[in-house]
Amino acid sequence: MTETGELLLGVIAVAVAVMALVQVGAVVAGLRAVRRVEQLATQIETGLKPVLANLTSVSAEAAKAASAAAGQVERIDRIFTDLSSRIDQTVGSAQRIVSGPAREGMAIVAGVRAAVSALQGMREATRRRSATRASSFEEEEESLFIG
Repeated sequence: MTETGELLLGVIAVAVAVMALVQVGAVVAGLRAVRRVEQLATQIETGLKPVLANLTSVSAEAAKAASAAAGQVERIDRIFTDLSSRIDQTVGSAQRIVSGPAREGMAIVAGVRAAVSALQGMREATRRRSATRASSFEEEEESLFIG
């Protein structure tokens, strides 16, 4: 082999050794990156476990509160429905209590009005008769008057 050939062969050998070193460095850097990612994942998982546990308990408490609120709303709805029914019954009873005597009072007032009208009618009839008698008496006296 000639010197040039040996030189080129040496250059190739050095280049292959450098490439092998670069590849080993890349593998080592990759392994370090994987370890760091694993550490970060573990830290995140460790940090998130309490948060997730708190979130789970908070959501459970929220579900209980929503259930209790729904129960209270249903209870209030029943109370207002019952209250409305009782108010309707009370108003109906009050109307019956008031309207019965009111009708009787109106009937009494109508009876009194009729009696007053009848008395006024009798009084006017008596006045007419008196007026008729007085005018007929005057006519009689005038016819008897000689003058």
